[in-house]
Amino acid sequence: MKMFSRNVFGRFALPCLAALVVLTVANSAMACPSCQAALASQEGGNRVVQGFFWSILFMMSMPFSILTALSTYFYVLVRRSRRQQAELATVPVVANPTPMQNRDSAR
Repeated sequence: MKMFSRNVFGRFALPCLAALVVLTVANSAMACPSCQAALASQEGGNRVVQGFFWSILFMMSMPFSILTALSTYFYVLVRRSRRQQAELATVPVVANPTPMQNRDSAR
């Protein structure tokens, strides 16, 4: 019975905590779309707007950069593996004489 009560508490604690965080930060999140226009109208706001531009650009490019890096890594791993398999396949196999060949040569 104790295990069940912990599980129920754990199930509801994280969503409740997440909802609490979202509700407390909602006011600052609602102001974000107009931040760029408000900052651009201020003196020296152009540099802040450029900062917003570059930060958004870098944030948007990160998933693609990470995906490209992981894809390249796995591509190189597959190529190395195939090259090693091809090298192992081309190694000449030295055949030992079988017992039948030894008997025939002895006669």
